[in-house]
Amino acid sequence: MDVTKTKKKKSSSPGVCYLGRIPPRMDHKVVRHMLSPYGELDKIYLVPRNPTAQVKNRDRPGKHQMDSYSEGWVEFKDKRVAKRVANMLNGEKIGGKKRSAFYYDLWNIKYLSKFKWDDLTGEIAFKNAEREQKMALEISIAKKERDFYLNKVDESRKLTAIEERMKKKRKVQEESGTTPDVPVDQPKMKVVRQFRQKTPVADSVPEKKPSLSRDLLSGCSTFTSSGGAEKLNTKVKDVVLSCVVPACSCALSS
Repeated sequence: MDVTKTKKKKSSSPGVCYLGRIPPRMDHKVVRHMLSPYGELDKIYLVPRNPTAQVKNRDRPGKHQMDSYSEGWVEFKDKRVAKRVANMLNGEKIGGKKRSAFYYDLWNIKYLSKFKWDDLTGEIAFKNAEREQKMALEISIAKKERDFYLNKVDESRKLTAIEERMKKKRKVQEESGTTPDVPVDQPKMKVVRQFRQKTPVADSVPEKKPSLSRDLLSGCSTFTSSGGAEKLNTKVKDVVLSCVVPACSCALSS
């Protein structure tokens, strides 16, 4: 009894190659046509040089041949084939027919190890979202500038209409012989603001020296001349003399 052994073939994983330069007038169809003889291709993605122009030309027939691309990615169904093709074609002349536009161009192709197509799609989605956000910001700024300009235009129109009505009114009043309420070239009155000023205060106030009144001095002189101090009691005399004598001495010295 013969036992047949089934060999399980390992499913080949896809490989991605990076195209660093895309010659002018080369698009997806040309890339697939030139690389398919070396191995089976799956997906192709080329980055347009000007994304806005690419979107505009979609609705214009006959303009697809004018599109140009800067770089691209090519996925082979077998990563071993992708690696072999990258090593074989990198730096080589594209060739083909001598009358072809890509005859003298060189391949710039590199195999990306451990790189999956999902990584590329995620990066593309992020760049597209970033570009859309930037475009939305620019559009909002442009709308604000447009609204500001339109508001200024409306204001100028209103002012012009008011001036024209005033001129017509003055003209009618001049023709009828009545003096206009407001002259044509009335000079504008300058408003001068006046502020209430406060009286200045002297920086230094002269200090008054202590002095005795003239009544007190005259009383002291009369009291001492009449001999009334001898009739006072001894304690009262001491108190009076202690107060009067310094006062008199101060008055005499001054």
